Amino acid sequence: MAIGERINFFRNLRGMTQKYLGMAVGFPEKSADVRMAQYESGTRTPKADLTSLLAHELGVSPKALDVPEIDSNIGLMHTLFVLEDLRGLRIGERDGELYLFLDKSDKGVFFDMHRMLSAWQEQFAKLSTGEISKEEYDQWRYRYPQFDATQRWASVPSQELSDAITEK
Repeated sequence: MAIGERINFFRNLRGMTQKYLGMAVGFPEKSADVRMAQYESGTRTPKADLTSLLAHELGVSPKALDVPEIDSNIGLMHTLFVLEDLRGLRIGERDGELYLFLDKSDKGVFFDMHRMLSAWQEQFAKLSTGEISKEEYDQWRYRYPQFDATQRWASVPSQELSDAITEK
């Protein structure tokens, strides 16, 4: 999720208008909403100082707005938080072990994610039992969904293509 989408997400979560947030970070009343719309749409990207101001007004860490750098532990945590917001990822504990799971309340997201994660788990199990090599596993992961033999995740043809096939 890009920084503009994160700003929009948190602004809406806080019940703020674009004008209100823009004015809170110092934009003139006349252009505050336009400027915020530009940042939220990705037309403009805020510099670090503005990102810090926006984060302060939204009551979040600047890291929560930035596109996370998953090479760091903090960046990875913020990536997981985004997945919590968008994909229903949840954290739990069982028998002293932490685990991640999908919230079933949004059935569409749950079933899509479940299909994809199940395909991943299937390939990982094959690697673990020696049924496929590490090279084959990596090819599956890095070219996903191209080599997903489960056919659980397939592209749907465009309406134009579907109409053309039906017409023939």
